[in-house]
Amino acid sequence: MAKKASENLKYYQNPNGPAVAVVSRKVIEKDGLFFKDIDGTGEVTAVNDWRLSPEERAEAYVKSLTTEEKIAQLFISDWRMGPKYPAPVPGHIAVPDESGILDDAEMHGKTIFGEQHQPGTTTLIKNWFSRHFILRANPTPDDLADFLNQLHAVAEECEHFVPVQAASNSRNENGEVVYGMNDAAGVFATWPGTMGIAAAVKGEGDDLTIIDKFADCIRREWDATGLKKGYMYMADVVTDPRWQRTYGTFGEDPVLIEKIMEHLIPGIQGSEEGVTKDGVSVTIKHFPGGGPRENGFDPHYAAGQWNVYATPGSLQKYHLPTFRPAVKYNAASIMPYYSKPAAAKSAEQVDLNGNKVEMDPYGFAYNKFFVDKMLRKDMGFKGYINSDTGIVHNMCWGVDMLALPERVGFAVTQSGVDLISGLFDNAVGMESYNRGKNGYYDTNPVPEGFKKEDLVLTDESIDRAVSRTLAELFRQGMFENPYRDPKKAVEAVANETDWKEAAEIHRKSVVLLKNDDILPLTAEKLNGKKVYAEAFCKKAEVGEGATKALREMLCDVTLTDDYNEADIAILMVSPSSGDYFSATMGYLELDICEGKTVCDVDNEGKPVEATHIETTLTGANKIADIAKAVHANGGKVVANINVTLAWEVGNVERNVDALTVGFDTYPSATLDVMFGRFAPVGKLPITLPKGDEVLAVNADGVCISPNDVPGYDKDKYMPDSMKDENGKAYAYRDATGNYYELNFGLNY
Repeated sequence: MAKKASENLKYYQNPNGPAVAVVSRKVIEKDGLFFKDIDGTGEVTAVNDWRLSPEERAEAYVKSLTTEEKIAQLFISDWRMGPKYPAPVPGHIAVPDESGILDDAEMHGKTIFGEQHQPGTTTLIKNWFSRHFILRANPTPDDLADFLNQLHAVAEECEHFVPVQAASNSRNENGEVVYGMNDAAGVFATWPGTMGIAAAVKGEGDDLTIIDKFADCIRREWDATGLKKGYMYMADVVTDPRWQRTYGTFGEDPVLIEKIMEHLIPGIQGSEEGVTKDGVSVTIKHFPGGGPRENGFDPHYAAGQWNVYATPGSLQKYHLPTFRPAVKYNAASIMPYYSKPAAAKSAEQVDLNGNKVEMDPYGFAYNKFFVDKMLRKDMGFKGYINSDTGIVHNMCWGVDMLALPERVGFAVTQSGVDLISGLFDNAVGMESYNRGKNGYYDTNPVPEGFKKEDLVLTDESIDRAVSRTLAELFRQGMFENPYRDPKKAVEAVANETDWKEAAEIHRKSVVLLKNDDILPLTAEKLNGKKVYAEAFCKKAEVGEGATKALREMLCDVTLTDDYNEADIAILMVSPSSGDYFSATMGYLELDICEGKTVCDVDNEGKPVEATHIETTLTGANKIADIAKAVHANGGKVVANINVTLAWEVGNVERNVDALTVGFDTYPSATLDVMFGRFAPVGKLPITLPKGDEVLAVNADGVCISPNDVPGYDKDKYMPDSMKDENGKAYAYRDATGNYYELNFGLNY
C-alpha cells in the first residue's frame, strides 16, 4: 500500500513568506524563493506567484483552465470517505485507493437529492476535475486530516492544480445528527445547540465574549484538520414556530442575532476583512431569511415553497438586518433559501434602504432581484453565492418548467449564483454552455417568459463564478499548503480549555421557567426522599435508553422504580415533530402530545375535515399520572423540556412544580442546575406559544398569528378578543402568571 499523503509531504519554507507543501507537484525556485507549479507551466506566472493578491491570481487562472475544468468547479455535492466510514447508500461497498484512505468504487444509488451515478474518488478528481465536496461523515480529527490530505495529493497529479474545498455543516453543537442539517456532532468541542448559545448570551446580559470563544474554538479546530469551509451559521429569524429549521437558529431576536453574527463571522474567518490563512470560510444562511414560512411548511417539499410576508415592512424590520454583518465582515459566501416570495399573499415590502421590493416568483437562488440587485448591488456583498442543496433537481421552485441545463444557466448567468449544490452536474453544465454556442434555441422553443441568453452558461458567467471560488482558495493559502498534520489535529480538538468552556455554556443555556420552592434539590430536600426518574422521547426505545442513562447520573440519590412511592419525580422531556424532507398530513405539531387527533391539510395547505393522529412524545399521557401519584404523596415533580421547536408546553407545565428548558443541552448540565451545582442564568431566545388557538389557520390558509413576525411582536397583530388583561395573547402563561416569552427566565 502506498504511503499516505501526510507521510510523504515535502515542505519548502519561504523567508517572510508562506511554506510551500507538495507530495508530487513540481516546486520552482527563483531568487531564493519557492513557488508551487500550480498551472503546470514551470514558470513563476501570476497564478504561481504568492506575492500577488488572491484576486489577481484567480483572474489569471481562469484564463488557463479549460472550459470543462471550470464547469466542474460550478458544482458542489456530497462525497464519501473510505472504507472506515461507509457511505450512507444501501449496497455500496467501498474500494480503497492505493493509500487505503479514499473510496475508489463507483456509486450508484438514490438519495433525497436525486440519482447518484458517481465514479471513484480518484476519477472524480482527476478526470471530472470536481473540487467542491460536502463532507457529512463524522470522522476522528486525524482521519479527517488524512482524508483531506489525500484528496489534495490526488489533485496535485492533474495538469492544473486546484486544491479540494471540503465544506461541512456545523460540527460544534450537541444534538441529534440529521442528514442535511447537522451531519456530525460529538467529535469537536461540543457546545449546546445554537438556541442554547443564544440563551446563555442573553442570560449573561448579552455577553458576546461567549460568541468570541465559540468562534475561536471553531476556527482553530477546523483549520487544524484542514476543513476550511463551513455551511454555517443561520442568520435566519424564527417567525413561524412550526418551521423545522428552528433549532439551528439563534432564535427570534433580530437584534441579538445581528450582534452574534458581528462576532461569529470575523471570529471564525480570522479577521474583519475576510477569511485568512488560518481562518475558516463561513457560508451564512439562508438569504433573505427562512423564517416567514407559510404556516411552517418547509421548502424541501412543495407545500413550503413560499415565503409569506403578510405584514407590511416585516422583511426590512425582522429578516434582512441579520445579514448585514455578512456583508460588513466579508463572509466568504451566502446561501439563498429554496423558497420564493409569495406576492399574492404578501403586503408591500421595502429593503434596508426603503426601496420597494419586487416579488418575482422564483426561488431565491434563481431570483435576480434578491441575489444580484438587493444582496450584491444594494447591500454590497463581495463574496460568492452558494446555492442550497438540490435546487436543480428537486427544490427548483418557480423554474420547474425549465430543463436541467436551463436551470443551471438561469441560476449562474441570470441570477448570479457561483456554486450550485446538489449533484456533480458537469455534463448538464456543459450542455447548458453548448446551447449558447450551437444555436440550440434557433430550432428549439424558448420557455415562455424567459430570455434565451439567461438560460445558458456563458464564458463570462463561468469565469466570474470560478474566479470567486478560486480567490477564496488563494486567500486561505490552500494553493501553497492545504495539508495538515493529523497529530496536531488531534491535539487541537482535545484542547481541554475548549471542552470546559463548552460545558460551561451548556450549564448557562438552561432556562428556569417555573419553581415552586423545590429547586435546587439540596441535600436537605432530598434527605430521606425517594426519587423517580424517567426520560421521554418520541421513540420509545430512545426514551428507554435515555432513562437508563439518566438514572446512572443520579447515583447519589435514593431511586425508586415505582413512581407511586416517590417523593420527587425528575422527568426529562424530549419531544420531536415532523420530518425534515417531507410534509406531515397536517401542520407541524407543536403540542407535547400522544395520540392527538388533528386536522389534515389539502394540496394548497388549507385545513380540511379529515383528521389524523399525532404523537410528539411517547408517554406524554403518563406525565399526568406520575404527577398525580407524586402529589398524592405530598411530593414534587421537576421536569426539563428540550426545546428544538417552540413547543406548546401546557401538557407538561400544568403537571409539574418546577420546569426548566434546554436546547440540546447535556442532561448532566441540566442536572447541575436542578441540584444547585450551578445557578440558572439562561433566558429564552424564543417565545413559546400558548396553544393551538394562537396557531389556528382559517379556511383560506391564513394563520391567526402572522407567519413573518417573531413571537415577541405577534400580539400587535392578534385579535383583541384573544388578549388577556395585560394585552397578551400569543405567549404561554403558566400557573404563577409568568409568560414564557423572549428574554424570560428565573433565577434562584
